Amino acid sequence: MYKIPTFHTGFPPMSTGNGSGMRPREHWASRIGFIFAAAGSAVGLGNVWRFPYVVGENGGGVFLIVYLAIVFTLGISIMIAELVIGRAAQRNPVGACRALGGAPWAGLGYLGLVSAFVILSFYCVVAGWTLNYAWTLATRGFASDPAQAFEAFVASPSQTIPVAGVFMALTVAVVLGGVKGGIERANLFLMPLLFAILVALAVRAVTLPGASAGLAFYLAPDFSTFGIGTLTEALGQAFFSLSIGLGAMMTYGSYLDRGQNIPRAAGWVVGLDTLAAIFAGFAILPAVFAAGLSPETGPGLAFVVLPTVFATMPFGALFGTLFFVLLSIAALTSSISLLEPLVAYFIDEHRLRRGGVTVAIGFAAFLLSIPSALSLGPWANYTVFGKGVLDLLDALTAGIMLPAGGLLIALFVGWVLGPRAIMEFDESSERSRFAWIWLWILRIPAPIAIAWILIRWAMQ
Repeated sequence: MYKIPTFHTGFPPMSTGNGSGMRPREHWASRIGFIFAAAGSAVGLGNVWRFPYVVGENGGGVFLIVYLAIVFTLGISIMIAELVIGRAAQRNPVGACRALGGAPWAGLGYLGLVSAFVILSFYCVVAGWTLNYAWTLATRGFASDPAQAFEAFVASPSQTIPVAGVFMALTVAVVLGGVKGGIERANLFLMPLLFAILVALAVRAVTLPGASAGLAFYLAPDFSTFGIGTLTEALGQAFFSLSIGLGAMMTYGSYLDRGQNIPRAAGWVVGLDTLAAIFAGFAILPAVFAAGLSPETGPGLAFVVLPTVFATMPFGALFGTLFFVLLSIAALTSSISLLEPLVAYFIDEHRLRRGGVTVAIGFAAFLLSIPSALSLGPWANYTVFGKGVLDLLDALTAGIMLPAGGLLIALFVGWVLGPRAIMEFDESSERSRFAWIWLWILRIPAPIAIAWILIRWAMQ
């Protein structure tokens, strides 16, 4: 058990680092550094790859409205809750939940760490595809048959496993640098670059002949297409996009100092994440309509449909290369936040050094990635519930583990910490009306909404 004095919020602080107090804890060098790092965690393949095709499959503009409503109510509330837990305890997810709620709640932290490790393992496989596509387009141009080229590539372990390893090595290299020298510095460079490329692609897409049909689909809601499925998909996408339930925001919150205003910082992070998703829609959907193709293509939109679209554009190879560089950057900023909570756990709880533990976890995640890489090739016939390894792990994490983590976070802060969380939320006003609304959202609407995701997943 931890024996640490409390301060006026009622939470046990840990300004010295790990549970032993032997090692000073790192903190972000600047407010903008934290915002870019946390936004980098949220902005990933879920925004640039997944969001446009989910919009395409769920009615366009009506989905966008529902998604924005959920993000700026339930999504931001749970993100604030994670940051509150992390900063209050100044520990990794396991240590933070144990310190604030007692030993049984350490399980919430472990759930986040397991989720992060599993996602990291298959995330690096898909991210490796983006590296391969960026390199191939830059050096060899477009394939004559994008669908056949994609199928041949993902079925080849000699190609998919090495690029997954390269991507994992990049992730490890950043995390080795620590909070300030690695994560913060990388995101201060990568996030502006990501948005610059995204804006350039969006401007090019909306100026294509025939793009107006895509803009109308994206921005003009057709409420006749709204249904329970739209609501469910919007809830799931918001959850996936904001990196909630992984322990990543808890860990990043633990590196915050007392001078940071958590709601304001969370607002910036959610705003940047949402802006990235919206611009991704502008960059992709008008281009798809301009090429006379369907937006309801599903996950293959980025790797099969878009190369076809770029091939029809002037300077298509340049814009195609930029798009896959964008995907690679988005994937990297998110994979960093998947690895860091695991590293922080071993540093805090087991007093291990960052260098060795970062390399060890990265290598273990890479080994676990190999079955996912094989599942679309030599192991394609080996399925569980009709799914290969990669699809199964994706479904389990997005459908069960992340929503379960978010549900427990809402219940933990809303009911276990309760009013004690208000001062950590906003020290300037213990009776802030917004703070009490936030607490009410965590207690009632958030658990109900997340439980709905879990029920729908089970029914499917």
